[in-house]
Amino acid sequence: MKIHEYQAKALFRKFGVPVPRGAACFSVGEAVEAARNLGGGRWVVKAQIHAGGRGKGGGVKLARSLDEVREHASRLLGMRLVTPQTGPGGQTVRRLLVEEGAEIVQEYYIGMVVDRVTQRVCLMASSEGGVDIEEVAASAPEKIHKLHADPETGLGEADARATARAIGVPQALVDEAAALFGALYRCFWETDASLAEINPLVLTGEGRLVALDAKMNFDDNALFRQPEIAALRDLDEEDPLEVEASRHELSYIALDGDIACMVNGAGLAMATMDTIKLFGGAPANFLDVGGGATAEKVTAAFRIMLANPKVRAILVNIFGGIMRCDTIATGVVAAAREVHLSVPLVVRMKGTNEDLGRRILAESGLPIIAADDMADAARKAVAAAAGGRR
Repeated sequence: MKIHEYQAKALFRKFGVPVPRGAACFSVGEAVEAARNLGGGRWVVKAQIHAGGRGKGGGVKLARSLDEVREHASRLLGMRLVTPQTGPGGQTVRRLLVEEGAEIVQEYYIGMVVDRVTQRVCLMASSEGGVDIEEVAASAPEKIHKLHADPETGLGEADARATARAIGVPQALVDEAAALFGALYRCFWETDASLAEINPLVLTGEGRLVALDAKMNFDDNALFRQPEIAALRDLDEEDPLEVEASRHELSYIALDGDIACMVNGAGLAMATMDTIKLFGGAPANFLDVGGGATAEKVTAAFRIMLANPKVRAILVNIFGGIMRCDTIATGVVAAAREVHLSVPLVVRMKGTNEDLGRRILAESGLPIIAADDMADAARKAVAAAAGGRR
């Protein structure tokens, strides 16, 4: 789960990570009032969407008067902001963050993720803040310093100070930087985060270290024990079909193709999409119904897949291990009838009660295209999509 910058900064502040003063705003009037309350003569008006690269897309504006705050807020609110991470369609700006301005002397990058190799939280730090860290990693990996935290003792202070020195933090601020790293680690750990990123962490003209930007993602599987974090979810920032899928405990991600896929198991789903591509097609989605699919869940999956107007065919690829093939077959037949299926449907089943499942499909009277193996299923789905009409 992702949250907005202003929400991440509120969490940072709670754990002791220094952030600029600011306020979330939902209207032009609120933005002007926020700037007036902050005081000073320089403010930053920032679009709030769940995507990075907002500055490159024109979503971060500096204002030197209340009139400029009003002007920027008027332009940003309601616009479709396109960034390198949104895709060409962009995302609608519904919220703003208005912050006090800061004099920037130096920019750093700080990020935390779970390193799956070491199974520890990894602090990544670089002197190259304010740019794409991926580009730095590719072109100058020596500029990225990594520190792995011991899960029992946390982030070591001595190691944190050494990391601060390695990225060029002035000696007088090394202890402050180490304390900031420790606060960020506690924030990451105690909220079940999967990512905590500050880009940039800045050294200001006043000699302070401040998190000028903030990004946090969270482990969906841990939200049951983080109700305050779960309450921060902004459904407006998510694909409506993905939101609907989550209500039915389906794993769904929309893609750009025209062959919808319903599979049980993430690995099989990935292999299915690869096979579709191999035979010249393009998957319209990733959809994993899991090991406990019911007829109701399968019907919901069909509705979600068919809500995508690009879909020209559906491929159901089931391995009957935990999930029995006859159960899926019954669900597929019921779903196809309920949604009045109007696109070709290819079904491939292997495993438990495979023969019974095939018989249920054959006796349904529906124009279901049976497939013997995954390659056969992909070929038939690609051919069906090429000639399929809604």
